[in-house]
Amino acid sequence: MIHNLSSESSIFQQYIAEIRDAEIQKDPLRFRTNLERIGAVLGYELSKTLDYNSSEITTPLGVAQCEMLSQQPVIASILRAGLPMHNGLLSVFDRAENAFISAYRKHFKNGDFDVHVEYLASPSIDGKTIVLADPMMATGSSMVLVYKSLLEKGTPKKVHIVCAIASQEAVDYVKSKLPKQTEFWLGAIDEELTAQSYIVPGLGDAGDLAFGGKS
Repeated sequence: MIHNLSSESSIFQQYIAEIRDAEIQKDPLRFRTNLERIGAVLGYELSKTLDYNSSEITTPLGVAQCEMLSQQPVIASILRAGLPMHNGLLSVFDRAENAFISAYRKHFKNGDFDVHVEYLASPSIDGKTIVLADPMMATGSSMVLVYKSLLEKGTPKKVHIVCAIASQEAVDYVKSKLPKQTEFWLGAIDEELTAQSYIVPGLGDAGDLAFGGKS
């Protein structure tokens, strides 16, 4: 199932607009803050689909019947661009377990590139709900490689993909490679992908905008 939050009007659309805006992007703090906000909103929407148990909570004046998560998810983010959204998700699922994966594009002189996964720090994900977060999903190859790398930590019962902006091509590709029950939580879907695999209109390089350029 694909949940595209750009399909309805809300303040969330302003957060998406600001991370796209070339002028506002000049402020790295605001860029990171907006990614955190986007992560929190997507996490809240995602939370509506999780399982809950009714629990008795003792207050100073009595007992209240409250709904509590049956199981905390594992939030898995792709370094380094995924860190601000990870913080936003963690503000919603504040007791969640966490996983971090290093994935990057290795470019060649002819313009081609491969995606490499070099680092994985994760708890067991066996039988758990996992939330895979990355602000941009251009081709979807990084997301698929990260998911396959995480399988060495077990088989999750449910997978959620969380992205600020994705290309339609990436959504189609990831859908074809991940389990059928995978759900997508997206801030926007852009139709165009350049020959260099950048989303148009997109926003540019989220990692560089959040944390500065790299050599």
